[in-house]
Amino acid sequence: MHKDLDGRVAIVTGSSKGFGSAIAKALAAEGALTVVNYVSDKTGAEKTVAAITAAGGIAIAIQGSVSHLSEVRRIFEEAIAAFGKVDILVNNAGVYTFGPLAEIEEAEYRRQFDTNVLGTLLMCKEGSLRFGDAGGSIINIGTAGTTLNLPGTVMYTATKAASDSITHVLAKELGRRGIRVNSVNPGIVLTEGVSALGMNSETAFVVDLVAQTPLGRAGTTQDVADVVTFLASDKSRWVTGQIIQASGGLQ
Repeated sequence: MHKDLDGRVAIVTGSSKGFGSAIAKALAAEGALTVVNYVSDKTGAEKTVAAITAAGGIAIAIQGSVSHLSEVRRIFEEAIAAFGKVDILVNNAGVYTFGPLAEIEEAEYRRQFDTNVLGTLLMCKEGSLRFGDAGGSIINIGTAGTTLNLPGTVMYTATKAASDSITHVLAKELGRRGIRVNSVNPGIVLTEGVSALGMNSETAFVVDLVAQTPLGRAGTTQDVADVVTFLASDKSRWVTGQIIQASGGLQ
């Protein structure tokens, strides 16, 4: 049976857990040969690879930080050595903490911007150099927070506002080469990262966001992964430069 991504090769950054893991599994389920990238969670990455393999897909784990150009180049080199090419890049790797303006520290600024902004730029740069003559699809993972502008999220929201601008600019810059650039911006989803911040379905912050969501529930990582899979496929061949709010209507 033909699958939408048969023969394609995808790199998903930060895919040892959460959105990234779900996206890697979804792309592999549609036939993509998938690179599960991670920085430190080797066990999580191997679990994602094992789940893909058990479902009949093909995947490998490649370690590397997106915030260092030498490691970015190595990620692509190892991917191409394994699979021969790269067609799809999902920039999912991201870090965040929340807190008021008074608690902002320089080190945390650099941590978030190095991963969320510089990392996205470096991966896009290398991807644009490695995609073949047929072009490729870049999908950035943003946040509905760039339209919500919630107090206490200024640093993280600023990084993702930069990501939105990267999406718009690079769609115009790379389009003539057949490279499409889009962003999927989730609303409230109870990922491992959210849990690590001490939040769950009963936390006031989460309850309030769910109450504002027109579809009346928190999202799932699969909700987001399905949109990413569409953008990776030829079904979205006429779509570029778009910020897609995969947020249940929350904006």
